[in-house]
Amino acid sequence: MDSKKIKQILKSVKEGKTSIQDALILFKHMPYEDIGVAMVDHHRELRHGIPEVIFARGKERDDVQRIAGSMIEKSGKVLVTKASEDHYKDIRKICRRHGINAHYYKRSGVIAAGGSQEKRGLVAVLCAGTSDMAIAEEALAAAEFLGSRTEAVNDVGVAGLHRIVNARNILSEAHVLIVAAGMEGALPSVVGGMTDKPIVAVPTSVGYGTSFGGLTALFAMLNSCVPGIAVMNIDNGFGAGVLGHKINMLTVKR
Repeated sequence: MDSKKIKQILKSVKEGKTSIQDALILFKHMPYEDIGVAMVDHHRELRHGIPEVIFARGKERDDVQRIAGSMIEKSGKVLVTKASEDHYKDIRKICRRHGINAHYYKRSGVIAAGGSQEKRGLVAVLCAGTSDMAIAEEALAAAEFLGSRTEAVNDVGVAGLHRIVNARNILSEAHVLIVAAGMEGALPSVVGGMTDKPIVAVPTSVGYGTSFGGLTALFAMLNSCVPGIAVMNIDNGFGAGVLGHKINMLTVKR
C-alpha cells in the first residue's frame, strides 16, 4: 500500500463514506502479512518508495503464486524478476480475476502487472551486445513499472563504437543512463566520457573463460577512470532499474 492509497482511505473515512471499522480492516495487513511461506512487506513502498519485488528463481512455483496473489490483492500490482513462463501463466490468472493486465518480458524473465500508468522523465538503457539484452531489459522493465519513461539502445558495444553516434539525441535527453556490458565491461567508461549524465553500470555474466562469469566486467567498471559511475552487482538489472528510476524522479517536477 502506497501513500496515495492510504490518503484515499483516510479521506473516505473523513467524508463518512468508509467506516472506521472498515478502514481498520483495510489497514490490517500493515506493516506485513504472514502467509506462511513469506512475510509479505506491504508497507515497503510507503517507507521508501519502492514496493517489495519477488525474486522468483529458487522459489517453488506455488510459493511465487501465493506471494504474488497477496501483493495483487492488497495493492493491485506486482513485479517479479527471474521468472519463467509458468510463473507468468499463474500470475496472469490472478491478475485477470482482479481486472489487471500482466506483461511478460520473455528475454529477461520479468513479470509486470499494475505498474505506474504515468511515465515521466527519461531513463536510457544501453547494452553492449545482444547477449546483454536480457539484463538491460530487466532494468528497463523495473524502471517502467515504477513510473519512468524508458528508451532502449541496443548493441552499441565498443567493438563497433561508431554505432552509438545514432543515439546521441537520446543520450542528451535522458536524465540518467543505465549501461549493461559483459566481456571486458568497457562500455560504461566510454559512454561516461561522452556525457554529463549520471551512469548506472551493470556488469553481465556474458563472456569467454577469463570473463569469470562477469567478474572481469565488474572489476573494469569499479576501476573506471571516469567519475560519476555507480556500479551494480553482476546481472542485477533490477537494481539498476530502481536506482535509475530514483535518479530520474529527482529531476522530474512532481
